[in-house]
Amino acid sequence: MATVLDIAKRNPNAAPVAVSDAARAAGFIEKTAELNVVAGAAPGGASLVGLTRDQLKDSLSAIGVPERELKMRVAQLWHWIYFRGAKDFAEMTNVGKELRAKLAAAYTLARPQVVSEQVSKDGTRKWLIRMPSTGPLDKGAEIECVYIPEVDRGTLCVSSQVGCTLTCSFCHTGTQRLVRNLTSAEIVAQLIVARDSIGDWPDATPPEGAFVPTDGGRFVSNIVFMGMGEPLYNIGDVIAAIDVMSDGEGLTLSRRRITVSTSGVVPQMERLGAEANTMLAISLHAVRDELRDELVPINRKYDIKQLLDACRAYPGLSNARRITFEYVMLKGVNDSDADARELVRLLKGIPAKINLIPFNPWPGSKYECSDWERIERFSEIVYRAGYASPVRTPRGRDILAACGQLKSETEKLRARARMMAEQGIGAEGVYAVGNGE
Repeated sequence: MATVLDIAKRNPNAAPVAVSDAARAAGFIEKTAELNVVAGAAPGGASLVGLTRDQLKDSLSAIGVPERELKMRVAQLWHWIYFRGAKDFAEMTNVGKELRAKLAAAYTLARPQVVSEQVSKDGTRKWLIRMPSTGPLDKGAEIECVYIPEVDRGTLCVSSQVGCTLTCSFCHTGTQRLVRNLTSAEIVAQLIVARDSIGDWPDATPPEGAFVPTDGGRFVSNIVFMGMGEPLYNIGDVIAAIDVMSDGEGLTLSRRRITVSTSGVVPQMERLGAEANTMLAISLHAVRDELRDELVPINRKYDIKQLLDACRAYPGLSNARRITFEYVMLKGVNDSDADARELVRLLKGIPAKINLIPFNPWPGSKYECSDWERIERFSEIVYRAGYASPVRTPRGRDILAACGQLKSETEKLRARARMMAEQGIGAEGVYAVGNGE
């Protein structure tokens, strides 16, 4: 049996987690979904919110809308759902009363249920969202979605799975089971819920005292697929959701402001670039296969060389469309000067930005965050080699909304755990990844 690398600076207060070190050492890389849902299905089968144009067309056909009218009617619904944020068919003033009545009888514009909303002292918001049941075996899956506002942008971190396929040892989400993939509609619905909550629709206003961008643009300007789940293990629904989010007649997000993060599902990377045409982020976190096998176990299937070869072949890669490499800073594990120099060597020839992420503690985690002086030294080495190396400001740590902390079931923290989670807030740096246009 393989042995576990004793690489962690152990947290003496760590609690047991669902995915054990022994399981990882035995080759436990991926989890199997407990439930399967038809790709592209609407949440609950009744709400039109989140549907693609083709799905809206099918929904209209099902209630007897003539074929000759379908294109026009889809355009009307699209405008009201995705541009105006309508919550009731009665708001659709340019749709005839008879059709509105048919729509109201057959469908809804219901959003997923917001179970709870937490607001961090830094303005970050985290929603625990419950999706409608998809069948007798599904009680209503819960996921978390996070909004990170800045003065000139608002970044929404969305989830692509309920739980996560992978077992990355430093990630809170990776400790829980994989329930199922989210449908494309459920992914889009997270953006709808966020815009409802912060008043990001025409004629709407943000909640009193809310921290939102002040540059005159949309409050949600950037999307990052960095929430729960591995997006490339749900690539079909992720691409369909991106198509809805980026449609110029509705939600109108630029694809250059959408970043999809992967731990290294090499076979799907080319498809993502070719069909979604988004920015790409790679959860790298180590520069040696032996260490990455432990931190990011999918490395045992697709090693660092295979991953970086796929990065070099990513469609549209250029200095204007750089790949972001995410590197979580773990004390005494991956933060040495030698690690920094090897990172620079590995990325030679790849247009890249390197996001250094101070490790965000969570109850039961076995790692510690690198000291701030060590992070600065690591950043300096990378910067001097010619790479942008912003240090991601820890945001929302006090509500477990920071990178690697999301979990579908919110947990009540002990006082000691909360104190641990709040350490380090205020580090200088940049949060948002991707192009800042």
